[in-house]
Amino acid sequence: MISFTNYGENKFIDALFRGQSLGAPAIWYLGLATAAPTEAGVVVEPVGGWYARQPIDADLDAWAGTQGAGTTTVSSGSSGTTSNNQEIHYPNPTSSGQQVSHWFLASALTGGNVWLYAEITDASGTPIIITLNAGQLLFFDAGELRITAP
Repeated sequence: MISFTNYGENKFIDALFRGQSLGAPAIWYLGLATAAPTEAGVVVEPVGGWYARQPIDADLDAWAGTQGAGTTTVSSGSSGTTSNNQEIHYPNPTSSGQQVSHWFLASALTGGNVWLYAEITDASGTPIIITLNAGQLLFFDAGELRITAP
């Protein structure tokens, strides 16, 4: 289940009810966190020169419509869920032992605003912790990064 940070909640309230522009980024940056991010958007990311948030365009090709995984047309479904349409790869770690438990979407490659976050889960939805090891490929398959509206 996703959680919005205070920043994300404020942006949605102002856009939906107060006539303000949402101001969503044209590119989202998918980050990894070693612990749960805070409501204030504070995240602790893996350390080392290998790690970088991964960019995902905010468009119909990158994110599925609510009618199902892999779709590239405007949402017309009833699932309230979107997911990534392409694999998202991280560089191979150069050191071992760091653990990640959460992912988040931010507005910038570094810094910026964290809009939302969630636990990393297995296919059944059970939260998992991933231990990163040198040379280990870390990626999200197409359809694995699912976001369901609360």
